[in-house]
Amino acid sequence: MLTAGVILILTYIGVAFTRLPKINVDRPMAAFLGGIAMVAFGVLTPEQAASAIDFNTIALLIGMMLLVSVLQRQGFFTILAHWALSVGRTPRRLLIVITVTTAVASAFLVNDAVVLLFTPVVIRACHLMRVNPIPYLLAEAMASNIGSTATIVGNPQNMLIGITSGIPFARFFSYLLPVAVLSTVVLILIVYLFYRRDLRADAARQAPAVADAAIGLVGERYTSRQLRWSLVVVAGAVILFFTSSLLGLKVPLIALVAGAVAILIARSKPSAVFRGVDWVLLVFFAGLFVVIGGARQSGLLNALLSQEQALFTPDVSGIISLSVFSATVSQMVSNVPLTMLVIPLIKDIQGDTLWVTLAASSTLGGNATLIGAVANIIVAEVAARDGVEVRFGEFLRVGLPVTAATLALAVGVLIVEFQMGWLR
Repeated sequence: MLTAGVILILTYIGVAFTRLPKINVDRPMAAFLGGIAMVAFGVLTPEQAASAIDFNTIALLIGMMLLVSVLQRQGFFTILAHWALSVGRTPRRLLIVITVTTAVASAFLVNDAVVLLFTPVVIRACHLMRVNPIPYLLAEAMASNIGSTATIVGNPQNMLIGITSGIPFARFFSYLLPVAVLSTVVLILIVYLFYRRDLRADAARQAPAVADAAIGLVGERYTSRQLRWSLVVVAGAVILFFTSSLLGLKVPLIALVAGAVAILIARSKPSAVFRGVDWVLLVFFAGLFVVIGGARQSGLLNALLSQEQALFTPDVSGIISLSVFSATVSQMVSNVPLTMLVIPLIKDIQGDTLWVTLAASSTLGGNATLIGAVANIIVAEVAARDGVEVRFGEFLRVGLPVTAATLALAVGVLIVEFQMGWLR
């Protein structure tokens, strides 16, 4: 147990600090080394390490990434961005459109991919409108986390929770849709409150038409037949997600089949589409699965569970305490490692209450700091390449009230659902 505990702690230190000083270790490498150490030091056999990896979650991630890769190569995100910018012709309206569009897109496509593709277009639009891009980038990052709360396929931690808990897609959506919608409204209001001077309508009077500029950004319109068929595949996948429990289909299988079909009808080379999959993220997941599997095999997680019985209870007090715990710890290790750590501790507790609470709190908690969620880091890194610096302190200044307000709102919604007997 001691060996497993040391490896678990060192792995999470590596994950928390992103890159250790004078050591070539980042988050994926920390998880990879942790997984290897669990086998090398005899905590797990190679066979046990392989069985610790949840291949259903890996399959769901691959399927969704393939769909996103196909859509990206066919120009879907360019069309979506053009539409959003053509509607948002004033700074205030642009804030609303970017926030809502990002939230909706992140609910049904992996949120990390959404912000990766949206961020350059948002920055370009802000430069053309001669407005400060920071409020829009903060809104985009936080909206991607908020919108992804609503579904099992919105973000990696929800995929983990959905696969492990077995909660049907439609029921998961019904629990968390009110949280996502209300939190999106709260986000818009808070960002506007902090940046109301930057969002004055007269700031864009001398700017070119944003819609025309968006077309110039990419040089062409995309209207290919393949894209239309790909959107049919995506729509079909979403319908099957919602009806999967009725049809007896597994969500990961639906995602994989949809990804395969999208590749078959696309003109892009399959190898090019596969290069769009974030294989580093998959290695990160596999490594953490093995580390958590070693902690479970050694009895360490059972020891932790015995200490936290009062915290992880499927009732109102459990909703509150797990929300506070998740939001706090996610600031240190980000939401995916947090979720992997908590899942074994609640796996044998009956009902949906703690699963849904973990999904909401781990995702919304990621909005507090720049390192709280992968989507935040992606926005900051892409913006830096375009010469825009998203400072840790400025993100924190807006992120803390957004997180506090949306988390309180989520707790309130879940308590109401629990008291009504809806959340069970």
